[in-house]
Amino acid sequence: MLTARYTGARSIEISEQQPDPVGPGQVQIEVAYAGICGTDLHIFHGHMDGRVDTPAVIGHEMSGVVAAIGDGVTTVQVGDHVTVMPLDWDGTCPACRAGHQHICQNLNFVGIDSPGALQRLWNVDANLVIPLPADLRLDHAALVEPVAVAVHDVRRGEVSRGDRVVVIGGGPIGVLIATVARHQGAEVTVLEVDPGRRAAVAALGFQVLDPTGTDPVAWVDEWTAGAGADVAFEVSGAAAAVLLSTDVVKVRGTVVIVAIHPEPRPMNLQRVFWRELRLLGARVYERTDFETAVHLLDSAVIPADALISAIQPITGTAAAFADLESGRAMKVLIDVGSAEVPA
Repeated sequence: MLTARYTGARSIEISEQQPDPVGPGQVQIEVAYAGICGTDLHIFHGHMDGRVDTPAVIGHEMSGVVAAIGDGVTTVQVGDHVTVMPLDWDGTCPACRAGHQHICQNLNFVGIDSPGALQRLWNVDANLVIPLPADLRLDHAALVEPVAVAVHDVRRGEVSRGDRVVVIGGGPIGVLIATVARHQGAEVTVLEVDPGRRAAVAALGFQVLDPTGTDPVAWVDEWTAGAGADVAFEVSGAAAAVLLSTDVVKVRGTVVIVAIHPEPRPMNLQRVFWRELRLLGARVYERTDFETAVHLLDSAVIPADALISAIQPITGTAAAFADLESGRAMKVLIDVGSAEVPA
């Protein structure tokens, strides 16, 4: 079978590998599609080399079909459509014992810390496998993981009907947060500097501003009659956005930090103090978030076709990373079963 392996900074190798036999308690999945995300880009850039052993089969956004089951597996059958919640916790650390297994202090994030989905046949523990509706398209189902991220973020921010929400960053996760928040009944404004992404966000019916061409603080002040937004999500990863996030929320408003910041950022703690703001981190998801994500995709709340910019064969994985890195694409999927390079 063909695999796509990260072999070092900005290097992807396509190689033929023998699949491992399915073990007890495991499910062997014939991977249909795998998505590439911002975390994968961090790996591709070499920023996570202290954590990722090379060569590494990465990829944690996926959909597929059960090809085989190991002894003792009763939760799925061969032929079922499935995805994977790629969090393997130890159950013994203080976080797990407190009920926060998804942010286990010794978390094995499958597809980062252990082999992932960029291989045709992938063996995973049965407890990580999430069944999918049979009629949910497998390309759309590859978005379950990033949708679950957005569901968790919006739940973490306690977004309610009628809230005014600012999403800073109009990339894939920003759009998904905006979509989930709107589905919750919130009014949403997205701030995005890239004109192509602004156009894509506007096409989905959102208010979208260029924060370099419009004063976003003044705009939000007018939009909210001087109160400020109820919740702001920082999704861009930019230092300026962290400073901006505290300036656009109301007294006792909430700032949710979603982006992965590779280094410490300045923050306006005077504003946090003065307005009694609530500052929250949001990382990954829980199983309920995955289940909600499946429902949102199955009910077409998520504009999957608009988000999927391109589908590349597994032999085009390096090109897919280049497209995502350049900002030319919103979401690129890898057709793991196809080796054909599109014309």
